[in-house]
Amino acid sequence: MPVSFRRFLIDLPHAHAGVKIHEVHKVTCDVLQKWPDERSPYYDYKPNIQNCEWFHICDIIEGLFTVLYRNHSFPYAFVEAINDAFVAQNIGWQLNNYGKVVTRGNEAFEATLKTSVAVLETNSKPTAAAHIMSALRALSTRPTADTSGAVAHATNAVECVLGQITGQAMTLGKYLDKHSRLFHPALKKGLDGIYGYASDEGARHGKEGTQPTREDAEFVLAVCAATCTLLIRKEEQAGK
Repeated sequence: MPVSFRRFLIDLPHAHAGVKIHEVHKVTCDVLQKWPDERSPYYDYKPNIQNCEWFHICDIIEGLFTVLYRNHSFPYAFVEAINDAFVAQNIGWQLNNYGKVVTRGNEAFEATLKTSVAVLETNSKPTAAAHIMSALRALSTRPTADTSGAVAHATNAVECVLGQITGQAMTLGKYLDKHSRLFHPALKKGLDGIYGYASDEGARHGKEGTQPTREDAEFVLAVCAATCTLLIRKEEQAGK
């Protein structure tokens, strides 16, 4: 995390975000597993935040959310302040309403995922929605993203939707071969390529020495989320 964000976090108890100095102090010591400096009670959190590994900053934010939620109510001001700082400083993370710091993509990526999850949940497909969210959590693993897990969960989400539509359980590749009418040939070719990529990169069955890049994993997740939305809407139209 850049110095500017660390300074923001240090100043948070003075910024009317509902955070107290002793809360930051305790959470910071708990996350970093350090004894508090008794010579400067409640203030040694500052050098800890200044010098800790970047991913511990995310842990501290999650810890503060938990404390605030447990002791008060939903910490709206805290969540808003953290996310405003992430956006203002062009940092690719966000604090969600469940108190987890997760990856933040561009507006198109975020909109695609939110739409997909909302459509899946509305249409009683919680397993597929859970796979989309699990893929996002895998991309948010710290300090190194679990890109293989993200790709696997993304393709599994599509398979869940296809399984409910067709009443059959099979891999995405087999679905595409057996139910070719579900997709335009060009779309089928693109999805078939994504499935092949997932297999080649070891994201589905595990392969030593291979790991999808973060950019590729984000692309696969976005495409699979959009595909889930497309399938649901096609199903709705067919029902009408």
